[in-house]
Amino acid sequence: QVQPVESGGGLVQAGGSLTVSCVAPGPGFRSYTMGWFRQAPGSAREFVGYILRENGSEVYADSVKGRFFISRDNAKNTVILQMNNLLHEDTALYFCGATTAVGGLYRRNAEYYEYWGEGTQVTVAS
Repeated sequence: QVQPVESGGGLVQAGGSLTVSCVAPGPGFRSYTMGWFRQAPGSAREFVGYILRENGSEVYADSVKGRFFISRDNAKNTVILQMNNLLHEDTALYFCGATTAVGGLYRRNAEYYEYWGEGTQVTVAS
């Protein structure tokens, strides 16, 4: 079991960079694939990317590929989302989640995540 807590959101100008973090205390951190999702007002929760528990491989949504990067430190129970070249449409509440789901199709789906943080707001001014 893990309890994700996100931090690091804020206001940034379009084209800028921002790093958000997720600390997930609990003995099982290494057992989980960790994912990032985002949700804008009036919209569904949207997949951003995930990082595998096994080898740290990352998968990203097409909308952020090449701009966003995920890393994890299992010794610190931490996952980092580095966001570069931010766009106004990246504005959302960003969530960190933990899943044991197997397969990319399920890891891209918020319904298969067992634990969530409360989110951190990222606002990109155009």
